[in-house]
Amino acid sequence: MVDAWKQARKAVESRYKGLCDILEKRKVKDEVTKATVLKDIVVLSNQPCRLSYSSSGTANQTDTVSNIEQTIKLFIAPEIKIAPGSKLRITQNGVTTDYISSGVPALYETHQEISLELEKENA
Repeated sequence: MVDAWKQARKAVESRYKGLCDILEKRKVKDEVTKATVLKDIVVLSNQPCRLSYSSSGTANQTDTVSNIEQTIKLFIAPEIKIAPGSKLRITQNGVTTDYISSGVPALYETHQEISLELEKENA
């Protein structure tokens, strides 16, 4: 059974087309001001992954704008620890975008799935 899981994981990971950097807020002392500030620090980089997008069939229509809700999911190795609220910088298909992990991962033997939101600066 272990070989079957290894083969299944290999098949899932063969579809990974992106790379993920995981950033977490950490307290850092500014050498100039001597103040302690929160900064995004890379805790893991270049982790293979895949983004998946899906849109709901419904649109929120206003007088000037039509908004379609989009769901973004990250597929990544199951042993990677990503805390809710972590910033993820993902490069896929030559495009780099920052996201925020928006929930607890769904863990499987072969991978984990994490819902993402665009970071507010990119939305």
